[in-house]
Amino acid sequence: MKITVDNIKCAGCVGSITKKLTAVFATDQINIDIERGIVDIDINDSKKEALVKVLLDLGYPETDSVHGFDSAKAKAKSFVSCAIGKMDK
Repeated sequence: MKITVDNIKCAGCVGSITKKLTAVFATDQINIDIERGIVDIDINDSKKEALVKVLLDLGYPETDSVHGFDSAKAKAKSFVSCAIGKMDK
């Protein structure tokens, strides 16, 4: 399943997203395209809602799904997730 999200900026973001998705969905079949903001994960399509929620909780909302203050909150969360991802390397 592929989903396009906002706020992916670097390898730290990728690290945090990969670690969380691996834990939640028990798969290591995850590819992330930083430049296009695409998360590609090998899970059943019925789990899309759960995937969207996990990514939003990390600060990486599905593109065009949040606006205004919610968008600002997501950016702040993604900054923290990115920093954690950089420290986990």
